[in-house]
Amino acid sequence: MNPRILCAVASVFFASGSLWGADAVLIQFERNRELLNPVGIEFFEGDAPKHAENFKKLVQKGFYKGLSVHRVLPGTLIQLGDPLSRGAEKADLGTGGPGYTIPAEIRRKHTRGAVGMGRLPDAVNPARLSNGSQFYVALKPLAELDGVQTVFARVFEGLEVLDGIGGAATDTNDSPVQRVVVKRAVVVSGEAVSKELNAMKEAAARKGPVSLWRRAAVWLHLLS
Repeated sequence: MNPRILCAVASVFFASGSLWGADAVLIQFERNRELLNPVGIEFFEGDAPKHAENFKKLVQKGFYKGLSVHRVLPGTLIQLGDPLSRGAEKADLGTGGPGYTIPAEIRRKHTRGAVGMGRLPDAVNPARLSNGSQFYVALKPLAELDGVQTVFARVFEGLEVLDGIGGAATDTNDSPVQRVVVKRAVVVSGEAVSKELNAMKEAAARKGPVSLWRRAAVWLHLLS
């Protein structure tokens, strides 16, 4: 296994589609004051019910709001969900969690867009218990993680947004140089997915790079 991939996943203490009737989670990130288009996640309820239930519970509690993407392996995966990422200190990033673990539900493969849960390595975690909150998204198939990590969901909308985050410059700790923060995360019913996605995209259009340039132009005009 690529040691950098293993490190990204094990250092934790721890394509578009349609939805009909199933709950989904929509996440919207902000980077450098730019609101990005939303990311939609649907769950493998039958294969990883405990992980799906836990993830939705944390989203509903607002756990992920304000957290940042703390690890990026370009073109490979992005990882977030560490409550320590709310602060500026980076020394302990990747070691935080909600204070509990989740029993392994290792059934699904790591296809592009797969959403998996981070965990500690087998040497200290032979039961392969998952971290309670840190998760990652595979930006390409990661066969080396099949049968090793729990995959509990997949990205059905906005994978290109994550590709953009996954292609950004990183520091020596594999953290994005420009902080990428969860601005909003919500659980929505299948029937409401399209409406909520459109609302988030409209919000991103209002607070995108064009809007920022226009805002700067207004300020320059006022100062002239």
